[in-house]
Amino acid sequence: MSDAGELEALVNQHMIAAMKAHNAERTGTLRLIKTALKNRSIDKRAPLTQAEGEQSLATMIKQRRDSIEQFTNGGRPELAAKEAAEIVVIEEFLPKALGETELAELIGTVVAELIASLGRQPGAKDMGQVMKAVQAELQQKSLRAEGRAVSEAVKKLLAG
Repeated sequence: MSDAGELEALVNQHMIAAMKAHNAERTGTLRLIKTALKNRSIDKRAPLTQAEGEQSLATMIKQRRDSIEQFTNGGRPELAAKEAAEIVVIEEFLPKALGETELAELIGTVVAELIASLGRQPGAKDMGQVMKAVQAELQQKSLRAEGRAVSEAVKKLLAG
């Protein structure tokens, strides 16, 4: 996919299929995705790029993960399950997220490059610099990883 217009068209196709299948939950989630992409485009006053469309979807996933945590703590498992189901649908339109091992390998490569440029092993003080480099590498390779997972993996590598 080259731009978010294709992403919106894909969401529309899936929404029509879900409506024909009378799948109300999936249709509702797809409508939320469509609305989020359209609102972001309106706010920007221009069509979204592919990266901006994916960022909108990643934000939706993060919001739902936060909601799941709140609902679980509040003793509302049925609402947490609904949010989890929405995450599954949203993730269909994003590149596959990196697993722990792939993420650790990528971070190891980035840290090795930083060691070469800094001339020393980065420490806890260099966390921001390492995070920035890892995020840039993820974006350059069109990969996806949750920010919290990246942060934890970088901390673990820098501490150990």
